[in-house]
Amino acid sequence: MHTSFPRIHVITDSIDVVRGVAGQPEIAVQIRVKSNDAEAYALTVAAIDVCRPMGTIVLVNDRAGVALAAGADGVHVGADDLPVEAARRVLGPAAILGATCRNPEAARAAVRDGAGYLGAGPVFATATKDGLPPPLGPAAIAAVAAAVPGTPVLAIGGVTAERVPLLAAHGVAAVSAFAADPKGAAAAFLEALR
Repeated sequence: MHTSFPRIHVITDSIDVVRGVAGQPEIAVQIRVKSNDAEAYALTVAAIDVCRPMGTIVLVNDRAGVALAAGADGVHVGADDLPVEAARRVLGPAAILGATCRNPEAARAAVRDGAGYLGAGPVFATATKDGLPPPLGPAAIAAVAAAVPGTPVLAIGGVTAERVPLLAAHGVAAVSAFAADPKGAAAAFLEALR
């Protein structure tokens, strides 16, 4: 999975952002809807309709039931969601399962429990999500990646194309960076990752 796994994960609750990035190389879309399952399901189905014909992976943030019901490619679970082991049991062996982690021990545990990729962060300060711990910094992200060789690690939290060279990770995940100009942001991240 490591070499072909998308290096840019676009986290969004906007179908316009999904349309803007679908079909571009190295992109996966992660649907994150804070309101309720019904809205998350509707957006996920709409995103799959846009992305699947273009070969773009669609994941759902936090909501394994929504991902299964909509037919998404997988789920990303955070610290307050289903444990990785339980999410893997629910999703089955073929689905993509990502987990958030902040240190090497958590990274190894998540991979042992069935995560196929990891999101590590927040790397830098960000206002996108409430209640986050202090920024970890690039060195901590590198330590997480080194702890799980062969597992893609995505840096998340305040990540911009300009900051990509500081990051020793497989790729990046971002929310606000894609809001204004999804296509342009995807191109900038792709260029920075090369």
